[in-house]
Amino acid sequence: MTRYGEFSGAMAGGCDRLVHPSVSDAERPRQRRLVGLLLAAPFLLAGAGVVLVSANLGAASTFAVIFAAFSLSWLAALLIAASGKAPLVASSALVAGAGAIAAIVAAAGGLTSPAALLLAALPFEAYWVWRTRSAILAGAAAAIVALLLQPILGSLPFAAGAAASAWQWLLPLAWAAAVAARALKFAGQSESENINVPAGALEDLLEAVVLRIARNGDVVDVSEQSRSMLRLQPEFLLGTAFFDRIHVADRVGYLCALADMRDGASLRHAELRLRLPRQSEGEAGDNFHPFALEFMRAEGQSFVALVRDNATVADLRQELAKAADAVKGAELAKSNFLAAVSHELRTPLNAIIGFSDMLLHEMFGPFAEPRQKEYVGIVRESGQHLLDVVNSILDVSKIESGCYAINPEPFRFREAVDMCASMMALQAEAKAHKVSVEIAAGVGEVKADRRAVQQILINLLSNAVKFTPDGGRVDVGAKRLGSRLHFWVSDTGIGVAEEDLSRLGTPFMQVQNDYTRRFEGTGLGLSLVKGLVALHDGTMSIESAPGEGTTVTISLPVEGPALRPEPTRGELMRLPAGKAKEVRDGSLRKAG
Repeated sequence: MTRYGEFSGAMAGGCDRLVHPSVSDAERPRQRRLVGLLLAAPFLLAGAGVVLVSANLGAASTFAVIFAAFSLSWLAALLIAASGKAPLVASSALVAGAGAIAAIVAAAGGLTSPAALLLAALPFEAYWVWRTRSAILAGAAAAIVALLLQPILGSLPFAAGAAASAWQWLLPLAWAAAVAARALKFAGQSESENINVPAGALEDLLEAVVLRIARNGDVVDVSEQSRSMLRLQPEFLLGTAFFDRIHVADRVGYLCALADMRDGASLRHAELRLRLPRQSEGEAGDNFHPFALEFMRAEGQSFVALVRDNATVADLRQELAKAADAVKGAELAKSNFLAAVSHELRTPLNAIIGFSDMLLHEMFGPFAEPRQKEYVGIVRESGQHLLDVVNSILDVSKIESGCYAINPEPFRFREAVDMCASMMALQAEAKAHKVSVEIAAGVGEVKADRRAVQQILINLLSNAVKFTPDGGRVDVGAKRLGSRLHFWVSDTGIGVAEEDLSRLGTPFMQVQNDYTRRFEGTGLGLSLVKGLVALHDGTMSIESAPGEGTTVTISLPVEGPALRPEPTRGELMRLPAGKAKEVRDGSLRKAG
């Protein structure tokens, strides 16, 4: 009896694995029974073929009939396993079964044969699979159809001259034995208890605590591993006791995973901390320990949960968080240092530039030598260049630390473009560049920080002029699409390779290295542009290819950025480095 129980359990488990994972809990037992019936039915049909048909049709035809029975029946089982759609297959199987039993009865000699008792198998097996009244009626209708087919089938060659015999009792007796075996196996069990996931088997394979959890969240069974892993007796975790030991902050994730399992999910993962008993009175802390929990679906209305130790992963995450905090602290310190140095440099630089202007205008008398005036001019240009670099560093530091304030106001975008183009006209003329401006008529006004937008345009135009060889072309365009303003600056310059696009916009970074680059600059221009665009809730994209030029496109909301509460001074000092970069700072891509 024990061996039979193990065999029947293995058969039921195998049929359950053939059920499609998307099938719900309520439908799964029906499909499992249908798959089992389709896999077993051909053996009865094969026995009938050997006993009844071979005498009239010969061995070759008999083997063909047996092969067809196995092929069609097992193909139907595979269709259910692959699709999870059983009603159509079940209806077809009922019709095919009615035809097969009708043929068996006709080959056995008609309704006077003991094989006629097999007609009762149609309503019984239909009810066995579906457990509904409509299934009994469908099976009874199929039996009546098989009964009405007897006069027709009796005249066919395979049934001609057939007569009833005592050997034909073997067929209904074999079916009755199969019915008795199933009744013995499933007697007294509810539909949700047909197959259970053995906790002990899982515990032997995995170093984990195995829990069986009902749909309402109560723990109904706990494996013996809880004694060693959780330092708790299994009975101390039943009911809601397991939930009570979950850290309050982790209960939401646990309940969400449980809700997903109720909604039909096949697997869910959750990380939680469980309060364990103290090993000694001197043990300090709240004694919460990290665990990983995996939900999986069990048969019926329950779930299986595996609880495994997660201390190693939790420690790694804690170390990663500390390292990330250290990096953010270093970035903030760097930004504060650059801001402080920039402030200290601006005062002497302004004095150098101011006094150089006074000397160039010969306010205190002419120069004794022409070379003196030339040198003072070089001092003035160098001081102005250094002041521009310091201002850029200060702006980038403010953006990274979250201290850069913008004041959106309506202004005509065309006026800002014209002003920036006129400012860059002399540099463009010096390199014989052709600068064209094409602003669509419907652009109108935009609500943004005018100074920031002009800074964006000047930086983009300056880069376009700088990186375009003599006699090149620089285009500025803009148009309005819905609630956003798109404007771009394109050139016919040296372009950027695909592998270098990801580095664009990094402070103090130029694509060419210190030994090969032919262009001056600090690499702060695009970094400043990205930060200013992000502050306006905008996006930036770059299309470039070596030798084909570059196009930088900016998209800004016409109505201005979303309103944000202004942080206090204390909050500004606590903002992490790179805060502005976390807002949509654009995308980079290669064209061509």
